[in-house]
Amino acid sequence: MSLPDRASVVVVGGGVMGTSIAFHLAEAGVRDVVLLEQAQLGSGSTCKAAGGVRAQFSDPVNVALGMRGLDAFEAFPVRPGQEIDLRQPGYLFLLTDPEQVQTYEASAELQNRMGVPTRMLTPDEAVALSPGINVEDVLAASFHHRDGYCTPESVVLGYATGARRHGATVRTGVRVTGVRVEGSEIRGVETDQGVIETGAVICAAGAWSREIGELAGVPLPVEPLRRQILISEPLPESLLASMPESMPMTIDASTTFYFHREGPGLLLGMSYRDEVPGFRWDYSEDWLPDLFEAMERRAPSLLDLGMAHRWVGMYEVTPDHNALLGESSSVSRFLYATGFSGHGFLQGPAVGEVIRDLYLGEEPFLDVSPFTAERFATGGLRGEVNIV
Repeated sequence: MSLPDRASVVVVGGGVMGTSIAFHLAEAGVRDVVLLEQAQLGSGSTCKAAGGVRAQFSDPVNVALGMRGLDAFEAFPVRPGQEIDLRQPGYLFLLTDPEQVQTYEASAELQNRMGVPTRMLTPDEAVALSPGINVEDVLAASFHHRDGYCTPESVVLGYATGARRHGATVRTGVRVTGVRVEGSEIRGVETDQGVIETGAVICAAGAWSREIGELAGVPLPVEPLRRQILISEPLPESLLASMPESMPMTIDASTTFYFHREGPGLLLGMSYRDEVPGFRWDYSEDWLPDLFEAMERRAPSLLDLGMAHRWVGMYEVTPDHNALLGESSSVSRFLYATGFSGHGFLQGPAVGEVIRDLYLGEEPFLDVSPFTAERFATGGLRGEVNIV
């Protein structure tokens, strides 16, 4: 299908961010919304994600975005209208360092003040929720019962379908090659399939956002970082009792090793400390020694599991591991939502609302000005502690 000649706004990127933004804009009555995705919807980072949704963060902006996201995921079958297999057994962070405990206690107090009933647990309470773990070195744990996980592909499908239903145009297999800027005004978007005249561009291109920003002359300090996930074979009878479907997403905060039930098996992952930024799509076994060491300490019974599936995805990382949200001060109507450093999927619904309101010139439900891309030039970094 040919591209439209013109658009009110062009959204670049067809993951959860781009489709959420397109949906919220079109639902609000913005005409001629065009979303462009260079490959298939969700094929960048979104559909490679673990699917976690949570409100446990240390930065109040992230807490608010997570809370709003949880509300939206719970209502997703009605708006936009798509089943997403949402499960909410909670997130359980296991803490092994006294300083870490203090940090998570402060985060829990912040979350409580903001309406998130996070609880600090004893090691015995933690093992009661996740019976298969070893808590010999665990000092405390942080738990919020509404956290959980769902299916990223279904979320993208729901938003894309909803956007189309409200009149947006969604095109896949279209690569953006340029952004036409005259003075400080956007005039159009160049693609490998033609030019779209427009006065507004929203960059939601995830790990590719730096390149899109450069096309418009807007610095977006985002780097791709490979992450890998494993899916185990079905759990044997001996493990089913200790790994029930009601088991929370369990995270060893010191190593970032995490796991949750995924159908008849488990989904497992962990950050690799020696990973080098860049687009690396090949599966590597370099991280396995670190993973096995973390498993042996935290959940040794998992070492006997066979692995049925594996895949590679990309984090979109910023210098302070917090998102870039806002509108450029140098190029009018160039907006961006990127750099979520691993917690973008869960914030997609709320960010769609925020970008919609910024585009419309309305006040969003949340002040996201601390997350402007320009904070790095002024030294305004905002570190997020609670990342996986």
